[in-house]
Amino acid sequence: MNYHFITIEGNIGVGKTTLAHILAKHYNARLVLEAFADNPFLPQFYENPAQFAFPLELFFMAERYKQLKELIHTKDLFHNVTVSDYLFTKCLLFAKVNLPEEEFRLYQRLFEIIHQQLVQPDILIYLHAPVQKLQSNIKRRNRSYEQAIPDEYLFEIQETYTHYIRQHNIKTLFIDAENADFLGNEKHVKAVLDALDKDYENGQHFISLP
Repeated sequence: MNYHFITIEGNIGVGKTTLAHILAKHYNARLVLEAFADNPFLPQFYENPAQFAFPLELFFMAERYKQLKELIHTKDLFHNVTVSDYLFTKCLLFAKVNLPEEEFRLYQRLFEIIHQQLVQPDILIYLHAPVQKLQSNIKRRNRSYEQAIPDEYLFEIQETYTHYIRQHNIKTLFIDAENADFLGNEKHVKAVLDALDKDYENGQHFISLP
């Protein structure tokens, strides 16, 4: 496996963190998980998006930057691989959905200054599932502030992600996760591991789960 920095992305509730834990254990990798629960604006955002979107997105960007910046300054002698359950660019993608145009332009300027200072992943794993499946997963994990997320919001996030991936020449393993069961089906995990054993050109590469 030739990838030293693997990032997993996808919509809310698609299973990014679950897969990140599994890959990190398999590769004895350093695991980088988004500390979303530390964002004090998250519950308030879901109750009043217009009022709390900007501080929500600023807090997320600052925390993600701090976390990923440490990858540059710290060497882990015991881990040759790093697995992350988020891509820093998700800051910009969620901000595009959540912020009005003037606030988004300001946010984008800050993002562009910060983004160039970070290490970029060697490969992106993008998990895709229909909104109905996402809602089922969200209900199952039962975070109170997520229970009223509308389908339209999840669909817009989905469209923003897929548009970004299509428009940028990112080396991406695009996985249909509608029926994925990474905890209960070893064949699904093996399909991902087998895919990571291969070399790819930049662009999208579609991986099917058995």
